[in-house]
Amino acid sequence: MINSQDIKKGTCIRMDGSIWVCIDFQHRKPGKGNTVMNTKLKNVTDGRVLDRTFQVGFKLEDVVIEHRPYQYLYEDQTGRIFMNQETFEQIPIANDLVIGVEYMKEGDVVEVVTDTTDGTILYAEMPVKTNLRVTHSEPGVKGDTATNATKPATLESGVEIRVPLFINEGDLIQVDTRDGSYLNRVKE
Repeated sequence: MINSQDIKKGTCIRMDGSIWVCIDFQHRKPGKGNTVMNTKLKNVTDGRVLDRTFQVGFKLEDVVIEHRPYQYLYEDQTGRIFMNQETFEQIPIANDLVIGVEYMKEGDVVEVVTDTTDGTILYAEMPVKTNLRVTHSEPGVKGDTATNATKPATLESGVEIRVPLFINEGDLIQVDTRDGSYLNRVKE
């Protein structure tokens, strides 16, 4: 059990039959009344986000989790196959459990979060920044840069994002896996 005032970012709790991870919290002392914890919780199975307020001293069931690096190998009918970087054990993980799956390519290392009580995989998360090669992009026309103009570009993982006009096919770019935004061009 964990007290509500001990909740921090990344803390996992079991509530309403599901496992929730804290993505934001605020310890608040109003002028009148008891101190409360305002939390923003994310459901690890379906991704729903919930704002929840707890009184200080409220007991919650905590979940002990473990973060391990796994390397993405390939995809088959069971899902995507990952290899544990320490034991070399291979496991399948469903696409809907991988955060940032559309930006993943073979060989990428993701962080897999598991529940230590029964070993179930809660989710896998791509790094915030990843480098991908542009496989298709229309050439930018010189003189079309009156504003911060962008154009669509298809990346090696198959996803399409918006990039500046100076990006060409074959360029290596850095992408934010949280929202799919272009960050910068990578020198090789």
